Amino acid sequence: MTGECLTPSARSDELLWQASARGDQQAFSQLYERHAEAIYNYLFRRLADWSEAEDLTAVVFLEAFRQRGDVVVVDGKLLPWLYGIATNVLRNRRRAQWRHRRLVAQLEAQPRRAAEPDADARVQTAAQMRELLDRLSRLPRTQRDVLALCVWSGLSYEEAALALAIPVGTVRSRLARARATLTELQGHSRHKEVEMELEGVVEK
Repeated sequence: MTGECLTPSARSDELLWQASARGDQQAFSQLYERHAEAIYNYLFRRLADWSEAEDLTAVVFLEAFRQRGDVVVVDGKLLPWLYGIATNVLRNRRRAQWRHRRLVAQLEAQPRRAAEPDADARVQTAAQMRELLDRLSRLPRTQRDVLALCVWSGLSYEEAALALAIPVGTVRSRLARARATLTELQGHSRHKEVEMELEGVVEK
């Protein structure tokens, strides 16, 4: 390693996380700026609710800091671990929101994301997402988790396995069963359409 000082944007997730664990607030802010939008989009796609996704994004990062001693960074990437925390927060979101209600304000000073789409666009996108979630509600939760991570968020099998703390083979089998179930329930052509919609839902 050279003695050159890296700018925050050039530092890896691992270096930023190590700095934030030592109390460097700027490093934590950089991690938040780098990954908050991805986590926000993932949560919205699981909830079809913009406001709740916003609240839970803050909860995810607070949980990440609380669990900083258990962080898993693979190939310099923190995002798969954050997706795992987000998935757990979704499973226990009422309890998580109550636990962190007073702490969420700590992230209020973080830089905001780009300007929000207009209200009509938000309503339309939420309605589309609710329709998709209704179709997927017939799948077991474990299969929905894998589908959301691999199809919506673009994680590899290995990254999804890390996020969910399961073997790679389990990720593959759950995703295969999810696709087979969608094919059986809605027909092959309809399954293809659903998959395209899953990948094409408008991001904020």
